[in-house]
Amino acid sequence: MTASAHEAVERLLERVSVVEPQINSICTLHPDALEQAERLDREAAAGGVRGALHGRAVLVKDNIDTHDLPTTAGSLALAHAPPPSRDAPLVRRLRDAGMVILGKTNLSEWANIRDESSTSGWSAYGGLTRNPYGLNRSAGGSSAGSGAAVAAGLAPFAVGTETDGSIACPAAFNGCVGIKPTVGTVATSGVVPISTSQDSPGPMAMTVRDAASLLTVLAANDHDYAAHAVRGRLAGKRIGVPRTTYWGYSPHADAAAERALTLLAAEGATIVDDTDLPAFGDEVGDDELLVLLAEFRSGVEDYLATRTGDVPRTLQDIVDFNRAHAETELAHFGQSLFEKALAGPRAGSPEHLDARSRGVDATRGGGIDQVLHQHGLDALVTPSYPPAHPIDLVNAETLAGACSSPAAIAGYPLVTVPSELAAGLPVAVSFWGTARSEGSLIEIAHGYEVARDRSSGPLAAPTSPSFV
Repeated sequence: MTASAHEAVERLLERVSVVEPQINSICTLHPDALEQAERLDREAAAGGVRGALHGRAVLVKDNIDTHDLPTTAGSLALAHAPPPSRDAPLVRRLRDAGMVILGKTNLSEWANIRDESSTSGWSAYGGLTRNPYGLNRSAGGSSAGSGAAVAAGLAPFAVGTETDGSIACPAAFNGCVGIKPTVGTVATSGVVPISTSQDSPGPMAMTVRDAASLLTVLAANDHDYAAHAVRGRLAGKRIGVPRTTYWGYSPHADAAAERALTLLAAEGATIVDDTDLPAFGDEVGDDELLVLLAEFRSGVEDYLATRTGDVPRTLQDIVDFNRAHAETELAHFGQSLFEKALAGPRAGSPEHLDARSRGVDATRGGGIDQVLHQHGLDALVTPSYPPAHPIDLVNAETLAGACSSPAAIAGYPLVTVPSELAAGLPVAVSFWGTARSEGSLIEIAHGYEVARDRSSGPLAAPTSPSFV
């Protein structure tokens, strides 16, 4: 018998009380979560089920506006402001679908655009989120709380946001599914911005089908993404393997991805090797950073204009606030990226527009689309990230490699699916595609997930060991 929404939320809150003190993934619990569930149960009893996710609980990243909960982006500068006057459109869609807003998740402060030497998963408002597979290990960023909470069973669904890796990384590190949709698929109004060119909210869940179901709610385009999460869709798919750059940086991640290729091929997919993207020089990353900083400066000021109360109004105000509260805000790292944004070109300037154009040319027609077309591919597959690194609040983080930047700059979708545990920590594979190819990527990802479960089973649940 299916549990009522009230029963399900009650169980989740009980688990939160036990597990959350260890991982610190939720910065604000909704005080009326049980009342929301009761109301939705009454609607269901009266025949008013709103959809497939009616009564299901969801956590929302704390850079997404909610009219009844604080939205801080992890910063003390917004911690005491009144809640936003209205929900972000994506939150309205969650409520309209009958979901219970369980609370807000911690994030890397300002979605990790503050400093070049930041610690992922830390914010002055929410503190440090830890990985439930090893409390000394990073939960990734910037959607750290969303990934850790889903993996720890604190909610079946969460919403993250990605600019470059902020869904894929915590999904990979915490062993859950993350879908970063094509930019524009999910509305970003009411989301504290980094980049109009690259920001993309998306779902996180424990299965591809659940993540696809949440994407259906978030997207507002009348597309049933969950309808693609069915068996038998792998046969005939052509999947490319871009080994140069995106493989080879982590033996653990590579080994898991090689086993994934074997499973995909056994299900009828054609694996096409030697499908490398053209090499991107440092200038592509430099251009990306210029674009992000230029768009952040204007975008965050437009966002702050929507907030009431005694809050910063400009990026310079935020910088000044952090300096005035250095003992808390700057306790572990600085704000070098904010300072670069203030000194750099503005959005709409020739420098910004030229950098954006070069990035698009390199990653779309000269990158992902070129390789897909040249080899007749449906998707690319790579290891997602290495296993989660140890948390270090003193030294700068280092990542041996990652999968996200080409899709991020192009604005293209990325679906990340856990593969297995390596030395006790999750590793994952990510499926890349062209614009609006989420349906095909979900078919591939779901097919892989089914084959993985048949071969080795889902990942073992985390037990929050203190050290891995």
